[in-house]
Amino acid sequence: MILNSEHISFINSQGSQLDARLDRPETPSVRAWAIFAHCFTCNKNFKAAAYISQVLTEHGLGVLRFDFTGLGQSQGAFEETNFSSNVTDILSAVQYLSESGQAPRLLVGHSLGGTAALYAAGQVASVSAVVTIGSPAEPRHLMRHLDGAKKEIEKEGIAQIMVDGRPFSVKKQFVQDLEQTTMAARISRLNKALLVLHAPQDGTVGIENAAAIFKAARHPKSFVALDRADHLLSDKQDAAYAGNLIAAWASRYLQ
Repeated sequence: MILNSEHISFINSQGSQLDARLDRPETPSVRAWAIFAHCFTCNKNFKAAAYISQVLTEHGLGVLRFDFTGLGQSQGAFEETNFSSNVTDILSAVQYLSESGQAPRLLVGHSLGGTAALYAAGQVASVSAVVTIGSPAEPRHLMRHLDGAKKEIEKEGIAQIMVDGRPFSVKKQFVQDLEQTTMAARISRLNKALLVLHAPQDGTVGIENAAAIFKAARHPKSFVALDRADHLLSDKQDAAYAGNLIAAWASRYLQ
């Protein structure tokens, strides 16, 4: 539990209210602000998001973690969202912090949230560093979840998929957005410091994705293996290790 955590909300580009938390360090001042983007179909209170945010606050960083449109406590319909809308939600979070005089210097994203953070970072002048955790190199990696539903989506325009035992409705526009978005060229033009964190044993997003992200990026860039961790960083010790790595690495770029 983060002691100094404030429940807030902000409006995204589509006019939906997104639910969020502002986690602050106990110190009088905040060294820098970060935004945490959660994994596909997760939410801001997911274990990894909360654990990592807590560790970052212990290092003097403030963190805004929020629910993407249609997830958690945020407004909007999930079936109307896609990868591009995740990117614009991150940019709306950036706008919220910036308008309150707390422009973010660091973007952190877990799984697909990391891919979206990479995509968004190039549009945010205040951001100097980006961290991906178990992230796909390309959004279309998510198509593996749609294999059994793709024919139905093509025929009916919508289908239900199961992710970690939970049902989600997916429309044709979601699939088209995944297929049309490419990352390699965008990563090569990032012009931000990049830290890639990935578990070699990740059975959800293979380690080859980390290699592709790292290869596409220019220096300064770093890669650290989260050995023995699972994709969701469900073990608190693994999440804390990731959080401490992020804080130590980012300190060079958040002066």
